Order: sequence, then C-alpha cells, then structure tokens
Amino acid sequence: MKKIENILKKRILLLDGAMGTMIQEYNLEEKDYRGDDFTNHKSSLKGNNDLLSITKPKIIEKIHTQYLDAGADIIETNTFNANKISQADYNLENCVFDMNFQSAKIAKNAINKFNEKSKEPKFVCGSIGPTNRTASLSPKVEDLSFRNVTFDELYDAYYEQIDGLVQGGVDLLMIETIFDTLNCKAAIIAVDNYLKKHNLQIPLMISVTIVDKSGRTLSGQTLEAFWHTVKYIKPISIGVNCALGISDMKHYIKELSNMANTYISAYPNAGLPNELGEYDDSPEFMAEEIYNLASEGHLNIVGGCCGTTPEYIQTIKNKIVHIAPRKIPDIEYKTSFAGIEPFIFRDNINFVNVGERTNVTGSSIFKKLIINNEFEKALNVAKEQIDNGAQIIDVNMDEGMLDSNKAMEKFLRFISADPNIAKVPIMIDSSKWDILQTGLKNIQGKPIINSISLKEGEEIFIQQAAYIKQFGAAVIVMAFDENGQAETTDEKVNICKRAYDILLNKVKFDPSDIIFDPNIFAIGTGIEEHNEFAINYIEACKKIKKECPKSHISGGVSNLSFAFRGNNAVREAMHSIFLYHAINAGMDMGIVNAGQIVVYDQINKDLSKLITDIIFNKNKSATEKLLEFSQSFSSGKKKKKKDDKWRKYTIEKRIQYALVEGIDEYIDQDIEEARLKLKNAIDVIEGPLMDGMNVVGDLFGSGKMFLPQVVKSARVMKKAVNNLTPYIDKKKTRKTRKILLATVKGDVHDIGKNIVKVVLECNGFEVIDLGVMVPTNTILEKAKFEKVDMIGLSGLITPSLDEMINVAKEMKAQNFKVPLLIGGATTSKKHTAIKINPEYNAGVIHVDDASKSVFVSQNLMSENKLLFKNTINEEYERMREDYGNEKTKNLISLSEARENKFDFNWKEYTPIKPSFEGIKFFEEISVKDLVDYIDWTPFFNAWGFRSSYPKILKDKKMKNEAKKLFEDANKLLNKIIQENWFNPKGTIGFFKANSSGDDIIINEKHTLHHLRQQVSKGNKPNYCLSDFIAPISSGKEDWIGAFAVTAGSNVEKIGKKLANKNNDYESIMVKVIGDRIAEALAEKMHEQVRKNFWGYAKNESLENKQLIKEQYQGIRPAPGYPACPDHSEKLMIWKLLDIKNNAKLKLTESFAVSPASSVTGWYFSHPDSKYFSISKISNEQLKDYSKRKRVNSKKLEKIFPHILEI
Repeated sequence: MKKIENILKKRILLLDGAMGTMIQEYNLEEKDYRGDDFTNHKSSLKGNNDLLSITKPKIIEKIHTQYLDAGADIIETNTFNANKISQADYNLENCVFDMNFQSAKIAKNAINKFNEKSKEPKFVCGSIGPTNRTASLSPKVEDLSFRNVTFDELYDAYYEQIDGLVQGGVDLLMIETIFDTLNCKAAIIAVDNYLKKHNLQIPLMISVTIVDKSGRTLSGQTLEAFWHTVKYIKPISIGVNCALGISDMKHYIKELSNMANTYISAYPNAGLPNELGEYDDSPEFMAEEIYNLASEGHLNIVGGCCGTTPEYIQTIKNKIVHIAPRKIPDIEYKTSFAGIEPFIFRDNINFVNVGERTNVTGSSIFKKLIINNEFEKALNVAKEQIDNGAQIIDVNMDEGMLDSNKAMEKFLRFISADPNIAKVPIMIDSSKWDILQTGLKNIQGKPIINSISLKEGEEIFIQQAAYIKQFGAAVIVMAFDENGQAETTDEKVNICKRAYDILLNKVKFDPSDIIFDPNIFAIGTGIEEHNEFAINYIEACKKIKKECPKSHISGGVSNLSFAFRGNNAVREAMHSIFLYHAINAGMDMGIVNAGQIVVYDQINKDLSKLITDIIFNKNKSATEKLLEFSQSFSSGKKKKKKDDKWRKYTIEKRIQYALVEGIDEYIDQDIEEARLKLKNAIDVIEGPLMDGMNVVGDLFGSGKMFLPQVVKSARVMKKAVNNLTPYIDKKKTRKTRKILLATVKGDVHDIGKNIVKVVLECNGFEVIDLGVMVPTNTILEKAKFEKVDMIGLSGLITPSLDEMINVAKEMKAQNFKVPLLIGGATTSKKHTAIKINPEYNAGVIHVDDASKSVFVSQNLMSENKLLFKNTINEEYERMREDYGNEKTKNLISLSEARENKFDFNWKEYTPIKPSFEGIKFFEEISVKDLVDYIDWTPFFNAWGFRSSYPKILKDKKMKNEAKKLFEDANKLLNKIIQENWFNPKGTIGFFKANSSGDDIIINEKHTLHHLRQQVSKGNKPNYCLSDFIAPISSGKEDWIGAFAVTAGSNVEKIGKKLANKNNDYESIMVKVIGDRIAEALAEKMHEQVRKNFWGYAKNESLENKQLIKEQYQGIRPAPGYPACPDHSEKLMIWKLLDIKNNAKLKLTESFAVSPASSVTGWYFSHPDSKYFSISKISNEQLKDYSKRKRVNSKKLEKIFPHILEI
C-alpha cells in the first residue's frame, strides 16, 4: 500500500482502457466463449466476457499487454461481471471463484512478463462491478417495496469475488461503475470483512457513475451525498467512470476534487455515443481535455472506459507525462449525513429538526396506516414533516401487532422510491437490534442509528458500534448503562463520557458521528422525583459538550410534555421553551413534530412564565399552577392545510400534475371524472394520461427529473389504467394483441421499457415483459412460446446497439415474421435505418419515445400494416441513400474563398483609437433609460405574431390581440421600472488587435478564431470577420471591442416566482421583456461606444428606427450567430472582460449565457464592416479551423453542425 501511495505523491498514474471494446475487435463466436470446458453447457455463453479468462486466457493477457505497452501503470482484471448475481444469467454461478482467480493470475502474469523488459512498478487492480441489479429501486413500478436482490445476497456475491481476486494476487481492489450506493456499501463491507479476517492491507479504489444531466447516480444520489456516504472507509482514491465523455465528466471531477481528501481518479468513455453507436472523442481530444484537467490540479489517476483503446492511453500518457499530480487537500469536515442529497451540519445551523411522526409509537395516524398496510399513504406523513421543516426523518416500527422487521424494510423501500422524502437523511429508530440491522441494509445514504447503549455491557456495545461503523452510519447513544437509565446530571454525563471513550479508543468511531441522548423525561407529573428531569438534561448538555468534543446531543422532545397530552397548545409551548434553553446549553438535534413548534417570543407570557418555572423547578407549586392554567388555555390552531391549488385546475391539468408530481391520492376520482367527461376510457388514456406522460418524458430527458421520480409517475399511470381497465374490456371487439418487451443482454436499464409497457397496456395490448439483461435465445424462445405479435427491444448503453443487431439477425435466421421495435436513449432512427433494418426483412421500426409506441403498435396491427411497413422501409431506404450519397454543392475551396476575401486599402485608412484600453463595468443602469431603445418586433414574434412593429398594431386580423398584448407589456414594464424588478449590468472593453489570416491576434497574446464564407458568391467577396481588422502586415495599430450585457438575474427569479403562482402569462411576459431589455442595453451601449467610448462616430444622430435597421458605422456580432457561428469563442470574451468578477454571467457547458436575458459580442469599428452569414463550410475548412483552434473537429461538429458539409 505504501508503495503505490509514494508513487501517487510523485506522478499521475495511468489506468488501462476498455476491456470490452478490445474484446469486441476479436468478433468472437459462441464456440470461442465455450472453449473446451463448456461445450455442452445448457445456456448461451456468447457475450460473457468474464468467462474468457478461463476459455481464452491468451486473448485477455494480450489485451493487458497492449495496455502495459501503451503506458498503463494499473491494469484491471477481466472481472467486471464475475459475480454470482450477474453470472446467474449464464447459469455459471459455480465458476465465479475461478473467473476471478484466473483473471487476477492472467493480469499478474502479464505484468511479470512486462517487467522483464521494464522495471517500472505496475499494479493489478481487481475490478468489482455493480452487478446487474439494484438494491435501492424496484423493478416493478406497481410494487415499490419489491427488490430482485437483497443486501445480503450482494454481500455474499462480492465476498466470493474478492476471495478469488485476492488469492489470484491483485495489488488493489476497485468497486467501480457504482450506480446504487447501497450496492456499493455491500461491496465495501465485503472488502472490509475479508481483509480483516485475513489480516491483509489492500488499497481500495471507489469509482461512481454519474448517469444523467442532474449530476446524480442511477438511483438518484448526488455526487456530494455519495462522497459523504462512502468517505468513512478512507479509500485510496475516489473517482468517476463510464456513462460520460471527458467533456461532460470534467465538471464532476472538479467537484469531487474540491470535496475529497483522497486521491482522485477519472476514466471517461471516449465521448458520448453518436446515432450509430460509435464514440466520437478522438485520443487527441480526450488527452487534451485530460491535460487541462490535470494542469488545473484535479487528477491523480486517469484512464479510459467504454470505447477507449491502448491508443487512447498512450496519447494521454504522452500528454500528461510532465504534469504534477493533484495534492490531497487538508479538509476539516463538518458533521454530515445523507439521503440522496447531503445534509451538512454547518456553522450556521444551531439545531436540527428530526421529524417524529413516522413513528408507530408516537403517531396514531401513522400507526394505523402501517397496520393497514397503507404504506403509500404513510409516505404523506413523512412528506408533511419535511414540508414543515424536518431535516431528518425518524422511522420507528416498534409495535407488538406488527412484524416490525418487515414493516421497517418495506417503509424504507417505499421512501427510496420517493425523491422528495429520500433526499433527507433517515434516522432508524428501534429498541431491537435486528430491526436496526434491517434498516442499515435498506438505505443507500448515510443514516443515523437510534440507538445503542451500555445497558447490556461493553462487549455487546462495542460489537454493535463496530457493525454500525462498517456501514458508515452515525449513532445515537442513550444515557443508559448496566444500572439503568441515567436520571441525574452526573449519571447522564458519566455514562456519555464512558461511551465516548469506548467509541473513540476501541471502535475508532469518528466523534462527529456520535450523538448522545441524555434522556428527556416527562415533567409536571405530580411526582416530586420528576421535578428535576428537565434541568438535569439541560445541565448535562453543557457538560457533555465539554467532555465529549465534536459530538452532538439529541433527545425526544415530546417526552417532556407527556403529562399534558390532550392539550396541544400547552405541549407546543413547553417544547419551544425547553428547546430554547436546551439549545443554548448545547443540544443541537431533537426529535420533534416539525409542524408544531411555536415561536418562543409569541407564547402567551403567563403561560411562558409557568412553563419556565416547571422546567427549572422554581417552586413546588409550579406543576399545580400550570395544570390549573392549562384548563382555560387550549389550542385555537386549525390543522395545517395541504397546498391543493392544483385541485382547481381542469381535469386534464390535474391528471398531468398528478403524473409529474407522482401523486396518486386523488387519481381514482380524477380518472372517473375524466372518463365521464370524455365518454370513452381509451380517450382518457390517449388524451390526458398520455399528455401527462409526455411531459414526464420531456422533463426526464432534459435532466429535470431523475429515475425514481419517473418510476413514481409510471406508478400513478398504472393506478389510473387499473381504474379504466374494466371499461376498456367492455369495448374490446378484437383479440388482444401480444407484444414481448425486453432490455437486451448486457443492459440493466429498463425504466423506458416499463413506461412503454404501461402505455401499451393502457391501450389494450397484452405485454410480456422479460425484464433486463435478456439473452437473444431467451427473447426468441419466449416469443415463439407466447406466439407474440411484436417484439420490442430496449437499451440505454452503447453495446446494446450491437446486441439489437444480433437479435435482428437471429430473427431472420429463425424465420420470424413479426415486427421488431427498437427503443431506448442510445437508439436513433438513423442507426435503426442504417444498421438494424437491413438485417431483418419483416419490419424494423424505431420508436422515439413511449408516446409513439401506441401509434406504431396500432399501425402494425391494423388492416393497413403492409402499407405502414412499406412506408417505413421506404423512408429508411432514403436515409441509407442520403447517408451514403449526400454532397454539399456550391462550395468553393478554402484557398479560393481566401483569395476572394474583402479587399480594402489599409494604407489609406487609419483606425480610430478608443478613449481607453481595458475594461469598464456599468452596474446601476435604469430600465427607464432603456425603453426608447427597445425593438418591439421580436417581442411580438416571441408571442407568435409574424409581423413587424408598429405595422402589427394596424393589421386587420391581428391588431386587437396585438394591442391588448402591447398594453399588458407596457403595464408590466412600468411596474418593472417603478419597483426596480430588474438589475441591468454591462461590461465593455477595448483591446489592441491585428488580423493574421482568418484569425485576430489580441494584445499580441490571445487568438480569436473565425470562419470564412465558402459558398460561391460570384462578384461578391467571401467575408470573414478578421477582414475588418488591420492585418499585421499593414503596420497599422487597430483595436477590437468586446461586450457583455444583461437584464440581470432577477428576470429568471421573478419569472419563476410568477410561474410558481400559476401566472404563466406574466411569467412569460417578464422573460420576453427581459430579453428586450438586454437587447436594448446592448443597443444603447453600442451607441455610447460609437459616440463616446470609442468615438469613431462622434457626430452620429440616429432615431430608434435607424438604430433598429443598423444604419450606423461598425457592427457588434455575437458568437454563435451567422457571422461567427462558433459559440465556444465566447470563452475569449469571458477572459478579456473578466466576466466572472464583473458582470458575473456564466457559460453553460454548451456555451449558452446565463442569465438568459443577456447579450455578448464583439465591437468592430471599420467603416465598411457589415453583418453577413456563414451558411456552409467544407470539411477542408473544418479541419483547418480545428488545427488553428487546437480543438478536436468532432467537438466542433457538435457546436456548429448546421453549417457543416455532409
């Protein structure tokens, strides 16, 4: 371990690249996978790459050697799926140990041979993949508590795999491609237990996979929450791999680098898969991006995942060989817990509310729901606690009438399916140790265990604490020892201090994960011995904080007022007053009803005095006086109402809202209302239900919803359909059609398939769902047995595309005649047309999304199915022809375009010098001063009016509505001005510049890159923006200007606020006006530049009409627009104007400006400068531009695909 740590301090280490990608190059067949040992094996083995370590060891060793030759310092074993859960798909569970043992031996042998010619230290890393199942999510949308794998099954599978790897001689272990942190915890504990049992020290690497635009794992956890969940194990490295290319991954690597106090690894895919399933990032591009990341000090270990080869590793090594490794930062962590989002106990938090109502012993409502098996409704209790301010949820199932173990497991699984609840940390509360264990095995974040104590002695206390520590959980320790519960101050302090010392010294527990509960007992009971209970707790808090540094103090606050149950007003006041004093004494957490905490200063003064007397036992009659007063003082508060504004929406909108939010509370009545209104159950499905699911699909695709939320939506859809099914059955006039759905072998993703299943079932189809990781032979055998009418394949990862081609080929070979439907995020119509359709002649159709599945399926089953299939085939044939034959016409060569450049006599012209060089920032800009510069035509265009202003106000057809709109706009504009809604800002700058060919050199050190018109223009020049800057050869000094203006961040905030109030009209209006104000500021600033700041048109006198028509000298082109279509050149504006510290605008990864109501660009002063459009460029110019800009052409193709030659 010390050896690799010493190397990591000195240089960045190279991981190898993709094993699967290299294996694919061998085009192995079934017989190759079987080898001699598995000739008669009953299952298909093709695609089981891990088996090749047994049947084709020379291929695996050769791949390892290729990576070593390329410069890899660490090679991973061929064991990504070598566990009995994944191998069950091949009926090879009994071969798991051998797979891992042989894989490790092969890799070790490759290193030994390599070291005969090179003595550089090399390491074998045991690859531990995620398995093909998830412990945190249900594969059945109709049963949220169902799991197809348990924590213990995962643990056993990982332990066996680790045994084979370690005995085979690995130097490192890596848990990789983590999509569910609960799976990861099973692997972590298996590693920890194995190494302890065998007295070994093998470094552990951990690598997570971020799968969507929200920056979360497949199971919904954020990167920060993931780190705070696993950091307890102190891995040698933490990193990100798979799913993303380096361009998308680098942001998460930076985030991880800034938060983690260990080494950072990154091994991205070779970009994102294109429409044909190929990876676009070249080795050079990937190396350049990694070089930048490493140069910024973010990397210690780097390699490649899907699509990468030895060429990538060698290119990366050559690029970063001299870059120093990231230094591990010294980070002092605050106490942290985690759900799918982190909770950090920051300095500004003086008290953490733990919601108490999800407790069968404390809430009769919750208890009734759990006993009646109404777990979904019970979730509303948790949601209400969070809505009322609970930062943690306490879950307790200790009830004699319950199977408490099963109830705890089931409710925690329901929570994991609701991201609105799962986002907060969970406190697992039970007096039974086995229930606490069950809780730990069903939470993917970092929970709190409530509680353990010394009542059964030190030995059991230590065993339980060590078990909790293995899960990385925090723990509550009750002030309870062998002699009973602590009542006096000294007893509380002594027991807590004893427990603290044991946890620190014997269990090595992190003190910040220790929480003491010094026992809050009831006061005001009339029993004299109880009178000191409150003050004893408060005094104990002060001492525990001093004696037990970094620990925390909690307690069940409702216990205090137990004697006054039935009088909520008094109880709530007691809780608030007690908390006021206890928090000041050091209590920083508490189990409370978050919705029933009253403000301390608003408590009735007489009541406050009586309660304070009883808490501090100020006089013997305090209890009697409070009891007497409480008879006349009761709660006048009404039950808090839920936010039911959406219930006033139209029935269609209510159904949509319920689907998007995953609310099924009212779906029964809403579906019945919709059915009665629309007369036909099918119309309800194809109308409001499908409309709502389309919204869900759009939100998921844009990263605004993540997987658990979509599952919730699908569940609501299923419930709605169940209500409609009887009515659908009554209207059936033909035999039910069958469709078989499957996620292909090698792919564990099925949410899209599940939604398609629901949608098709909604429309009368019988769906046979085979689930995920389904081999080709299983799909086809089941299809024959069930006599299905269609087969639908789903896949999310790139290798699934090849598997779909294999299915199509096999269907043709077996003479199938049913249509094949293709769907999933990685698939595309283009790929289907070019790669899959030609392999099967009975119909292959790509389905864009779930909403299209009904249209396609119904057409394939209709009387006109042959016409429909022929139409699809003709379209796909044209796509194949276009793909092969499409050529761009009317383009001249790049040299011809440059020869035909704008011709200007620079000898006769001297550029005007600006009044200053550098930057000016303008902050206090009044919207009122910008009104006269507004161009109203785009305003009307935004609202769908295709006419210019003011002409539109006189248009016979549109004038009435246009005038209303204009009037509303001006009313809102006046309000914006009067109430200072917007905060416009601007930054401008002028810099020395000269052109060099098509580039502009700024301040002799920065290069601004431009493209040139390349379409044949006859006698007119082929313009490039560099033409308007004096060339270096002219000897003339020239300048370029830059600007960035914005209507301010308030535009989006106010728009959002209005939208949240369901005022969509004004929300849109605010944003449209915001855009107009930003453009008006750009226009006004440009005028000031021309007349004053640059002063090349001091005598200009133009009206607004002339400004709008751009009848002035000079131009202000914006990156991304026709004259300079490369959005990425905005980066130069950001650098020159120091936007980060001035206007404080931001660029997204796609180079969009945020806030949206902003404008950026360049100033050119040349008298003949003009706007023009670059409509098309050749591949020749693309390569030239790529070389000049030093950016991979594949990346540029994504930035301006619309102008590229095909």
